[in-house]
Amino acid sequence: MTTPPFAKRQILVTSALPYANGPIHLGHMLEQIQTDIWVRFQKMRGHECYYICADDTHGAPIMLRAEKEGITPEALVARSLVEHRQDSAGFLIQHDNYYSTHSDENRSYAEIIYAALKANDKIAVRTINQLFDPEKEMFLPDRYVKGECPKCGAKDQYGDACEVCGTTYAATELKNPYSAVSGATPVLRESEHYFFRLTECSDMLRDWTRGETTLADGRVQPHLQPESLNKMNEWIEGGLSDWDISRDAPYFGFPIPGTDGKKFFYVWLDAPIGYMASFRNLCDRIGLDFNTFFGKDSKAELYHFIGKDILYFHALFWPAMLHFSGFRKPTGVFAHGFVTVDGAKMSKSRGTFINAGAYLKHLSPEYLRYYFAAKLNNRIEDIDLNLEDFVARVNSDLVGKFVNIASRSAGFISKRFAGKLAAQLDDTRLLEKLQAASEEIAAHYEARDYAKALRDIMALTDLANQYVDEMKPWELAKLEGADHQLQQVCSVALNLFRLLTLYLKPVLPALTEKVEGFLCISPLTWQDAGSLLLGHTIQPYQHLMTRIDKKQVDAMIEDNKQALAAAAEPAAAEPAASAVEPIADTVGIDDFSKVDLRIARIVNAEHVEGAAKLLKLTLDIGSETRTVFSGIKAHYDPVSLIGKHTVMIANLAPRKMKFGLSEGMVLAASGSSDDSGVFLLEPHEGALPGMRIR
Repeated sequence: MTTPPFAKRQILVTSALPYANGPIHLGHMLEQIQTDIWVRFQKMRGHECYYICADDTHGAPIMLRAEKEGITPEALVARSLVEHRQDSAGFLIQHDNYYSTHSDENRSYAEIIYAALKANDKIAVRTINQLFDPEKEMFLPDRYVKGECPKCGAKDQYGDACEVCGTTYAATELKNPYSAVSGATPVLRESEHYFFRLTECSDMLRDWTRGETTLADGRVQPHLQPESLNKMNEWIEGGLSDWDISRDAPYFGFPIPGTDGKKFFYVWLDAPIGYMASFRNLCDRIGLDFNTFFGKDSKAELYHFIGKDILYFHALFWPAMLHFSGFRKPTGVFAHGFVTVDGAKMSKSRGTFINAGAYLKHLSPEYLRYYFAAKLNNRIEDIDLNLEDFVARVNSDLVGKFVNIASRSAGFISKRFAGKLAAQLDDTRLLEKLQAASEEIAAHYEARDYAKALRDIMALTDLANQYVDEMKPWELAKLEGADHQLQQVCSVALNLFRLLTLYLKPVLPALTEKVEGFLCISPLTWQDAGSLLLGHTIQPYQHLMTRIDKKQVDAMIEDNKQALAAAAEPAAAEPAASAVEPIADTVGIDDFSKVDLRIARIVNAEHVEGAAKLLKLTLDIGSETRTVFSGIKAHYDPVSLIGKHTVMIANLAPRKMKFGLSEGMVLAASGSSDDSGVFLLEPHEGALPGMRIR
């Protein structure tokens, strides 16, 4: 295959900013791994490529989380930054800069862009009706209002978009809304807000979304994937809405200039600007020219790797905001799907909502990097982490096939030939076949079709193993006079192994570094595919990778489950002896046997409109369902209860209440003081709805 002339490219790459109010999970890592593989490949090709990211640190959720923990928002986001950097580094993510949106650079660019949009008549000020929490005394952010989708009727949807049908809307359009902060029914109040005139950007966005950029190497890069373009066309033709970019105090973020601290930039305005801020920080540190990459006339390439759930912001709002404030637009926005585990949405109760830290305690990051890469293509498809397949594929491909090539040949070179490979090779046909695959594999990486790249690489790995199987170096070592052939076979095998390592390097950087040390070679670049190791001395072989034991996966799931439970329900301080209620008067067994206690599964839980303390629970007790009103509203988010098991009194006389008929009572523990908490009883795993407690 003829190699095209090399044209050095300037590339800036970002992945979406993890929010700073929680740990990084494997959904985040899918994106960072996808991005990191692409960036590492570009650097191996010799291009000038930078990968930047940051923590997304502003908004009401950060403010409320910090308030709950009794710390400042600044302390919360500083802690998050350390944790997120550690998790990313643990998965071998090679950011050139990982920063924070709570920075001087971000404030500066937010104000610059806002001033430019305002001067360009793209900012409007309007009085709107906004939902207000009368108990918390604050205007509610969209994500803190929940209710029924105005289009499809799905329950418990957030106030900005429906996760079921994908519709975007105003929080005031939700049916039966409630505050996710207090559970209270929100009321409408007037507030003056600032809007970005997105409705005036339709023509520009129609052109950009359908457009493409010709790169320095002559290839054409569409700005959007086909699936993304179809969705953007649907939204543009359906009519865009002006974008509310302001929030009322109290709010953690940057105040809007000229509002005396009463109005703040909405987090979705300054979050994407965080890409610019993080890059500015890198430029100042290492002496890059910011405008070369972000200036309006920039010829550099700018790519955003994101999840499909934030396409609207990155493919409409963000390019429009950049265009009308005098900056360049992205070269491409690459969206991916979500991560499922064993075919289902990640679940905290099952321990499959897996945090990065929990994974890294038990398993190598390169196992997951390889598994994700083997399933990733350039389409917007969900990726399933099937745990049984995960173990089988890693053990088969990486240990049974790839590492096996070196382990079956390197020892003979060390023991019989003082670690020296043959100076010339008698037969290079298979090596030439692997070398000829270089550009096709590169094209797959370039197109972000890692699944195709790895399929090709594993097919070549099979050929290398077939070669070793046929040549049988372990038998040659026993034959007198076969030293020349033995050195030839093992030298070919190790050159095959080096080429395969080169092709896998973007996916397996740590393993590659071990191989580079074992082979005594400089860090591999893509151009090294054209050369061979001849007359070269290697180090004695050391074991490179171990198989996954299913027990490691089981331990990871269990550890993760416990960590999630601890985070969700922090242990309450043990009450003092004086706070413990005295034991009640003694009753006989006949009295106790009259109470029919049953295991119940909570199939639904919801706030009760107009009730300050009640939650409405729908309980499955095996033979039927019951409705119970319980005074636990202050202690439980109803969404968190759905699917849990508890204990109820099944033969309690129904009680007519203002809000409906309560058909029993759920059991909970509490202290004698008002502030000691309420804790629903939960049976051990295995107990089924309807079982009687005796």
